[in-house]
Amino acid sequence: MKRRDYLKNIGLSSLGMAVIGADVQAAEMLDKPKPKKTNSTTAEIPIPGGRTKAEAIRDAKLMAEKFFSEHEMKTITVLADIIIPADKISGSASQAGVPAFIEFMAKDRPKDFQTPMRGGLRWLDSQSIKRFQKNFVDLNSKQQVEIVDDIAYPEKAKKEFSQGVNFFSLMRNLTASGFYSTEMGHNDIGYVGNRPNQWEGVPSDVRKQYGV
Repeated sequence: MKRRDYLKNIGLSSLGMAVIGADVQAAEMLDKPKPKKTNSTTAEIPIPGGRTKAEAIRDAKLMAEKFFSEHEMKTITVLADIIIPADKISGSASQAGVPAFIEFMAKDRPKDFQTPMRGGLRWLDSQSIKRFQKNFVDLNSKQQVEIVDDIAYPEKAKKEFSQGVNFFSLMRNLTASGFYSTEMGHNDIGYVGNRPNQWEGVPSDVRKQYGV
């Protein structure tokens, strides 16, 4: 479906910036080992760069909690991998840890994500049962993509799919934000960050152009 190229173009701008901002650090936390349980609730909690101790304690608390059910997490995983599948350059969204990122975001910003995500997942299963008499995760890939194609393009979607369209847009935003804020996502788009370079003066062709 070539969605990866679409996400590359806008994932770090209008698509990703809706969520990515300071929440990039939530994705970074998913790559770090969870703090070990100890009698002292805060003694061994690591404090990542740019986070205060209070923020680190809150993050650890959220990481230890669970919002989505096992079935919901399976559905999120399947859907995330439809949005960003593995290719020759990098792995899929789930291989980058996106489902865990989405779980964290639902707990970090409950008013923004919990009801829309849970409602959307239920809509997806309802639509799957209506069409194929199975939950979304139990459909074959062709059936799953058939449903996704009906809600992935807002400008083409039927009016009766509006709830699904809103849900998929949110899911796509979260998936892109999570994926492209991980090392795998950075490598996928060739992002290398700030690096030192060596200035060798004005290139010879430019000097020649201006007679210098």
